[in-house]
Amino acid sequence: MTLKRPKGAPGTLLVLEHTSQILKGNPLGDPHVRKLAVWLPPQYDHAGKRRFPVLYDLVGFTGSGLVHVGWKPFGENVPERAARLIREAKMGPVILVFPDCFTALGGNQYVNSPATGNYADYLTREIIPFIDREFHTLAGRGHRGCFGKSSGGYGAMLHGMKYARYWGAIANHSGDAYFDFVYWHDWPNTLNELAKHRLPRRKPGRYDALQESRRKGLAEGRDDGRIRRFLKAMWKKDKLAGAEVHALMNLSMAATYDPDPRVPLRFRVPFNLESGEPIEARWRRWRRHDPIRLVSRYRSNLKSLRGIYIDCGWRDQYHIHYGTRLLSARLAAAGIAHTYEEFDDNHSDIDYRMDVSLPFLYRALK
Repeated sequence: MTLKRPKGAPGTLLVLEHTSQILKGNPLGDPHVRKLAVWLPPQYDHAGKRRFPVLYDLVGFTGSGLVHVGWKPFGENVPERAARLIREAKMGPVILVFPDCFTALGGNQYVNSPATGNYADYLTREIIPFIDREFHTLAGRGHRGCFGKSSGGYGAMLHGMKYARYWGAIANHSGDAYFDFVYWHDWPNTLNELAKHRLPRRKPGRYDALQESRRKGLAEGRDDGRIRRFLKAMWKKDKLAGAEVHALMNLSMAATYDPDPRVPLRFRVPFNLESGEPIEARWRRWRRHDPIRLVSRYRSNLKSLRGIYIDCGWRDQYHIHYGTRLLSARLAAAGIAHTYEEFDDNHSDIDYRMDVSLPFLYRALK
């Protein structure tokens, strides 16, 4: 494995700087000038008037597109993988695009949110036209697909549902689904992390549970200051602990699924930060974004796609395999053609599954 080196023509990797008008002035103050990586297959330079299908890589939480084009130990990055698959005749040449959708909350779900920014519009209304204008693409949804893992898999699935006018096929690796399993169980850990930033600080002794649970709008999913202090502390750190990353992730999901511009942080949380009691009205807002609940609503869009690929490891530590099973079952019940596979692995380091999804997308879009 240590001697593994790419063989054959590697293609051409470009790293461009793109200025976004859609992300300008976003609520988190994140940069609107972003790096955009584009990989051109070896056939591109000698193609003449030939045009190519395009695949957009939506990376997972805490990632940016550039993560998938860097050196990778004991394996291949995504351009190297695509070059090998083309060389082995498992797929034809495609253009790969690696957008940067990172946020101060650690990422997003590739949707529009008044708490984070309009990242669905950024992809569909800015990046897609830019790529089609600057490169020899087969410009049309029938030759354009997106794929991703985890948050990126969720993004691919949601784009296939809500933005099918832009995409011809999607691939969803272990994308978030069945929120009651995926997110709910980790919120107690998130509440514990946030409690470290509670004021006044706790002291041993008597505790008025009723009064504490009612203070400062906690019963309505509002922040009493601890979330704001947590975020400020995280943004100053050079290294985050695993529990802090997971807490940040849950806050990012809250900003995605339950934004509210009327409150200071522009989002609410689905649990009382003090008592831990679930807030049903807030959790209903999350459930509206759950893919397993959206199949019937977007049935016609999904049926219009030329390919839907979904997979998940049956040992996924976030229990996403249950969500993907439910998602596949509901797609099947709605008469929506798709391919669903499971494999013996967990949620981590499963880029090798692109050996299946990338050829699938090429066949659907060529």
